This record gives sequence, structure tokens and C-alpha cells, in this order.
Amino acid sequence: MSAIFIKTAGLGPHAFVAVALSKRALSAYRLSFGAAALAAAINSVFGLLVAWVLVRYDFAGKRVVSALVDLPFALPTAVAGIALTALYAPTGWIGAWLPVKVAFEPLGVVVALTFIGLPFVVRTIEPVLADLGTDVEEAAASLGAGRAQTVVRVVLPAILPALATGFALAFARGVGEYGSVIFIAGNLPYRSEIAPLLIVQQLEQYNYRGATAIAATMLAASFAVLLAINLLQAWDRRKMAA
Repeated sequence: MSAIFIKTAGLGPHAFVAVALSKRALSAYRLSFGAAALAAAINSVFGLLVAWVLVRYDFAGKRVVSALVDLPFALPTAVAGIALTALYAPTGWIGAWLPVKVAFEPLGVVVALTFIGLPFVVRTIEPVLADLGTDVEEAAASLGAGRAQTVVRVVLPAILPALATGFALAFARGVGEYGSVIFIAGNLPYRSEIAPLLIVQQLEQYNYRGATAIAATMLAASFAVLLAINLLQAWDRRKMAA
């Protein structure tokens, strides 16, 4: 990381702004960070549901479902991108039936990042739910709490730090994702071009300082977001302790 900032420093302020803060770069940042945040939020909801089912219920094919959750870890990202593009293209098995266009649009980026980010949320929440057990839910029910009250007042506060960690991991992975996104994004400047693609383009032009300038900007922005999440977690822990 130090090498990135040292290499970027050789550009000078004017050259840095021209490369890292150009209109095209800012548009790519908005897509990369916005799509990563949206995908992480979606995964926070559905990842919690998947983790809940895997921990709380026994059913036929449970091991298969658990293995499928880890599929994005094992599948090469380029293969995932090609498969998602084939599925969600206008003539694909899924895309042909959808009322909106997914592949080669910003929505396709969100779909790809949701796919690769789900395991981070599920695997982060799973052990916390397992440790929580069902006794606290039974105790809340014995005191007259309804199902919704038990989830909101007992379960969610206990798993909130893990949920925030899962969100942060999925977000961090999504911001820098390249292989699974590059095929489905369409890569149109100012519309569906992601920031990691700009870095690759700068490297192909042998503009290493320009590539590190974009990388340093993304690194600083990612650090700021993750710092905010960590501060929120620390504040929540102090609140619960008090």
C-alpha cells in the first residue's frame, strides 16, 4: 500500500487530478462504490435469511445448499462473469423473461457483486447464530414477546456486529471486483464502466502512475467507508455495554 502512494506522489497534484478525479473516473467510482454498497445491502438481508435457515432448520439437501453458498469462493471470477452474462443477457435463460435489461447495464454489476458477496455475509453470521442458540428466543417467548419482538429486540442486537462485518467484507470485495463484473457490465464510459477497469486500461498504456493514482483514490475511499463501519460497531458495543 505504501508503494501505491509513493508511486502516485510522483505525478504531482495537477496530473493526479487529471487522472484520478476526471469526469470519467468519478463516474466509474460512483458505479463501483454504489453497486458494491447496494449489493452488500442486498446480501445483508438475504445472507441473514440463508444463515438463519442453515442454522435453525434441518432439511433434506442442507449440505448441498451450504456448499452452494461457498460456490463463489471456488468458482473463478471470470467463469462466474461469463455464466452470469449468459444467463442475464437479453437472449439468456433468465434475461429473456425479465422486463428490464440486466446484462451490459449497471444493474448487471449489482447482480455480479451480489453473487460474489453473499458468502461473506452468510459465513460471518452463521457462527454467531449458532452460539446464540434457541434458549434466548424461548426465554423471550416465555416472557410474552411475540415473534417479531424477539427478532427485533433479542436476535438482531446480538448479531448486528457480525452483520455489519459481513456487510463490510462484501462491500470491500465488491469495490475491487473485476473478473466477474467485466463481462456483464458492458464497460460503456460514464454508464457501466467500473473503476478497476480504468486501472487495467492505465496499465495497458504503461501509465503506472496513473493506475496507482486511481488505485490510491479507491483505497482511500474504501478505508473511509470501512473506518465508518468500525466506528459504528464500536459505538454500538459501548451502547450495549452501558
